[in-house]
This record gives sequence, C-alpha cells and structure tokens, in this order.
Amino acid sequence: MSPFRFGHAAAADWRQAADACVAQIGPVPDQANLGFLYATDVLAEELGAVLAFFRAATGVSQWVGTVGMGICATGREYYEEPAIAAMLGEFPPESFRVFPSLLKDVEELDAQHADWIGAHPPYLGLVHGDPSNGLIEALVKQLARRTSAGFLVGGLASSRGAADAIANVVTQGGLSGVLFSEQVGLATRLTQGCSPIGPHHSVTEAQRNILIKLDGQPALDVLKADIGEILARDLGRLGGYVFAGLPIRGSDTGDYLVRNLLGIDANHGFLAIGDLVEHGSEIIFCRRDADTAREDLDRMLSALERRLSGPPRGGVYVSCLGRGVNLFGPDSAELRQIQAGLGDFPLVGFYANGEISQDRIYGYTGVLTLFI
Repeated sequence: MSPFRFGHAAAADWRQAADACVAQIGPVPDQANLGFLYATDVLAEELGAVLAFFRAATGVSQWVGTVGMGICATGREYYEEPAIAAMLGEFPPESFRVFPSLLKDVEELDAQHADWIGAHPPYLGLVHGDPSNGLIEALVKQLARRTSAGFLVGGLASSRGAADAIANVVTQGGLSGVLFSEQVGLATRLTQGCSPIGPHHSVTEAQRNILIKLDGQPALDVLKADIGEILARDLGRLGGYVFAGLPIRGSDTGDYLVRNLLGIDANHGFLAIGDLVEHGSEIIFCRRDADTAREDLDRMLSALERRLSGPPRGGVYVSCLGRGVNLFGPDSAELRQIQAGLGDFPLVGFYANGEISQDRIYGYTGVLTLFI
C-alpha cells in the first residue's frame, strides 16, 4: 500500500504556505478521502479560508485537524510563524466517520451516526478538543466508551486566540474528530516527558485538589524529602520542573498522569495540584527530564517498530507544548528523533494543551498514531 501524500511549510502568509503544501502533495490519488490539517495559531482567524483552499485544491471533502502554538511534520517543528501541515489519507469506503463538535455529551453523535456505528463499529477515534470546555474530560471518557478498543488519541488545541478545530467545518467549544472502524490498520503509543523522583505515596488526607497529608505526614514534608535538601531550600524553583504524578490503576506499564503543582502553603504543609485527588489514591512526584524523555521516546519508537511489517503509510503526532524545543532542544530535535527511529514517513501533528490517549487527558507526553 502506498504512503499518504503530505506537505508542510511556513511562509509570510497562509496562501504561500498552503501553495507550498499542495505542491509537495503533488497529484492527488483517486482514493484520497480524508485530509488531516494542522495550522499554527497565528492562522486561527484564517482557518476557514485555509480549509476551503485545501478542499478546493485537492478535491478531498472531508477534513479533521486543529490549531496549535506549534505544529509538526516529518523531521520538522514550526513555531511563532504562519505554518501549515496537511496529509491526505486513503481509507476503505465507510471505514471512518467525521463527527462534529460534541459540547455536553455524545447523544448527538449517537443520533446522527447510529446507522454507521451499527454497521461499522468504531474501533478508535482521533479527536481534537477545546480546553475551555469544563466537560472535556467527561466527553473524552464517554466517547472512548463508544469505541470497541475503548481508545481515543489526539489532543486539546493550544492557541493564544480561538481554540478552533476542524471536523469538515471549523468548529470550537467541544470535542470533534474522526472515528475509524477495524478496517483501518492502526498502531499507537504514548511516551512520557517526566521521570519519578520518589516512591509512590498514599493520599491519607485531601480536599478536592489540595494534598494535606501523604502517608500520614504533611504533604509538603513528603515533597521536600523526595526532591532533596538543595531544592527544598528554594521551593520557588519547583515551578515547571517538579510535578505531581497520578499513577493509573491497572496499568501494566507504570503509566501516570502528570499534573502541575499549583501552590504551596508552607505554614500548613499543604500542596495544591492541577487535578482532584481522593483519600486512598496514590501519588508520585516527578520532574521534567530531557534525558529520560529521549530514552522513553526511543522506547516507544522501538515498541511501535516491532509492530510494523513495513514503513507506516502515515502518522499523526500530538506532543505537549512543554516538550518540543522546550525539552528536546532546538532544530526540531524531537521530530528528528522520531524520523531517525521510524524512517522518513509522512507525519503531521501539533503541540497540544493536553494530550489524549485511551480515555484520559495527559500532560508532558507525546502520542504517536501510525496508519499501517
């Protein structure tokens, strides 16, 4: 099976970037029937025009995608400039279904696509979400349960303006994307960008997102013991470096959700984190670690490579805004590492405000999905 056609470019304005992408795509195969389109957030206001251009230029009517403060393609990252990455997929007829933005629940999906879902049970979904929707995590869980694998991939738009997404039209405010049936060959994995710096701790007292006691001790004292004496002397240095990790029960890979430390109450020994916690749950503290992130990315690529019988036809990569140049360094180091590990295959994607894998929203991770 032939690789997907794709193109990516940055230019002074979106028309020049779009023209360059179409030139790279070249002749459009007759079988091309789904486009993937990602644009930097400086083009958010022009996203409708960009979509109309690609639909007219390629003849492909169905598209999904979103905006990001950074976007990526094979071996390349783009930030702070008008840039576009587009890929044309070729899938069996009726093997996928694009769905509009879900704002409160999945009932609209059930109503509009019941016949297709019944005839072609969805296996996995590629989704894009608006981080301003307070129900986005619940929507992710609900939609994941509509797939036979219980699995979604994707991420939340990152933008200094509107968090627009594409689901055949430009939309915002909810969760949208495309569902694939089992007819579509897929492989996906997640890679972490942080590493644990201490053991698992039991939450023995908490209120909503406030950690009061861990293992029966003041939460701040436990944190200080884990991070060591030097960092404990200057807690102001922890922001953006040390995080809370919420281990996922039942994970056979030691997976965990990374959440920000939002505040420290030195007088009472409390910690505020970016998620709700319950008595009896577990927590670990972790740190951003470039070396560990590179090692874990290689581990993920090796695991995916073992599942491949040949080069991927195409792929979508969703990485955290805290990764990319901020963690791996300049010159598109993160994307070049993927290219070195799996070869020069068509890849598009974006840097997200939260990454989606299975039925959860992660942070500081990368989610790579391959079409095989």
